[in-house]
Amino acid sequence: MVERFLGRHVKRIDAKGRVSVPAPFRAVLSREGSDGLFCLRSPTHPAVDAGGAALLAAIETTLSRHDPFSVEHTALAAALMGQGDAPALDGEGRIVVPEWMREATGIASEVLFVGLGARFQIWAPERFAAFEAEARALTARLLGVRAEGGA
Repeated sequence: MVERFLGRHVKRIDAKGRVSVPAPFRAVLSREGSDGLFCLRSPTHPAVDAGGAALLAAIETTLSRHDPFSVEHTALAAALMGQGDAPALDGEGRIVVPEWMREATGIASEVLFVGLGARFQIWAPERFAAFEAEARALTARLLGVRAEGGA
């Protein structure tokens, strides 16, 4: 059975700069056999892509399409693996929000975790709101339906 990261979860950063990774997301990581979290700056959005073994496998699949000594492989590996981080989960499922993550996302006091199936993203809630409107419009076009107002 393929595990999925689903839904949205807003979490507040505590006074020590920590945020709780949502319990359902930690459960997916555990069931897929990941003993931690892998995070990287999204190459396409002001967000962080995160996940465990499935995310790393997807990155490795992408890299395997290129000769390991090619310019393309090196660029992809540098962007996807070289900028990656593995923040430690403490006993209560929290990570310290590093400065690079705050800079990449604009996160201040709250974090929005958004499930994307095989991975999830970490956003500043207000930045995700702007992206979500664009995503809804693009989804409607891709599905060939007319976008509705607010629903």
